[in-house]
Amino acid sequence: MSCGEPHETDCSEVLDHLYEYLDHEMPDPDCTKFEVHFEECSPCLEKYGLEQAVKKLVKRCCGHDDVPSDLRAKVMGRIDLIRSGQATPEEGLGKPLA
Repeated sequence: MSCGEPHETDCSEVLDHLYEYLDHEMPDPDCTKFEVHFEECSPCLEKYGLEQAVKKLVKRCCGHDDVPSDLRAKVMGRIDLIRSGQATPEEGLGKPLA
């Protein structure tokens, strides 16, 4: 996804780290880079708006349920394995987190 214009921060970088931005999990200088990119790139801004809306909807509909701490730990462990390259998102699909 791109508007076809050159940007200081590439669209692929913005989209790869969009959830970190949405979840306020990135340093302020990176947030600033993303904000500048959104001002310049309407396709990325549209994707950001869509993902933000989905996140709000999920929070509104499911935000009242407490997640068991052991399940949260298992999910975060799987995410860490994927981020480190030790596993792929496709591995273990359909299998319970054990």
